[in-house]
Amino acid sequence: MKTIFVVDDSDTNLSMAEAVLEDYYRVMTMPSAAKMFTLLDKITPDLILLDIEMPEMDGFETLEKLKKESALQDIPVMFLTGRNDAVVEARGLEIGAVDFITKPFSAPVLLNRIKTHLDIDEIIRERTSQLHRLQNSIISVLADMVENRDKGTGGHIERTSKYIKILIDEMKKRDMYSKEIQDWDVEKMISSARMHDLGKISITDTIVNKPGKLTDDEYEIMKSHAMEGERIIDEIISRTGEGEFLRNAKLFAGTHHERWDGKGYPRGLKGNAIPLHGRIMAIVDVYDALVSDRPYKKAFTDDEAIDIIVHNKGTHFDPIIVDLFNEIKDIIKAAKAGL
Repeated sequence: MKTIFVVDDSDTNLSMAEAVLEDYYRVMTMPSAAKMFTLLDKITPDLILLDIEMPEMDGFETLEKLKKESALQDIPVMFLTGRNDAVVEARGLEIGAVDFITKPFSAPVLLNRIKTHLDIDEIIRERTSQLHRLQNSIISVLADMVENRDKGTGGHIERTSKYIKILIDEMKKRDMYSKEIQDWDVEKMISSARMHDLGKISITDTIVNKPGKLTDDEYEIMKSHAMEGERIIDEIISRTGEGEFLRNAKLFAGTHHERWDGKGYPRGLKGNAIPLHGRIMAIVDVYDALVSDRPYKKAFTDDEAIDIIVHNKGTHFDPIIVDLFNEIKDIIKAAKAGL
């Protein structure tokens, strides 16, 4: 049964709404926006019926606050109002209300409007889910194409994806870089990160799979995969429209070889000028390379690799993320062992 919140400072209105809806929905009534936000920490409703004229925080302020919270912004909100005012309605629609119900409301009208919007919301969620599945399928195919060409890095994408999830989850727990990551969808971010080496598609096999150290000229060509990854993703964006996962994929592709001290590539960005995506990927990318066999080197042990990363704290890597990586190294090592 779908859940509906009814928020109104009038006990009469709350009782009337509950009487109309209780046979069809799980109805939860509350007399203020403050009470609603407290409950939203525990329960996410399918729709909110929200009075406009309330003390302390009115309906407009409440809706604006909802829209600023990534976990709440997609909940459809229908305004309850005793005013028939085009200006009020225009403002409500502008900030995200899906409909207006005039009080005192008619039971058939209220039920009809709610059913319509819940049906629409269900269709949108299904279409969105289908789009996400399609995006993930495309990403997986592209990532597999890159990995299958690079015979020395088998399983690299799966492993780095696992490490990134661990790092971002732990960063969120500790409120690290909270302004940057508070709105991150971790699963979408991991999908985007899978495209970080997409630019290697444009590098010749003789360089990608060379069984030995690259010459200086070959290394310069290999370095071009960061910018080439950006170019390919830009091309996808130009053809399909800019989306969150593509914007993030572009950042992972273009910045994962930048260094904290500014000596990385392709742009020589330094410190916090490097997007957080690149600073996170830099650590997990190097860690996976260190603990993996390559044609030109044997794998380091987990502890040796972590020591190398700690040694490069503040030069190659973001010192804050290095400290976290070192702190949770047992979790990282366990994840590696489980792959």
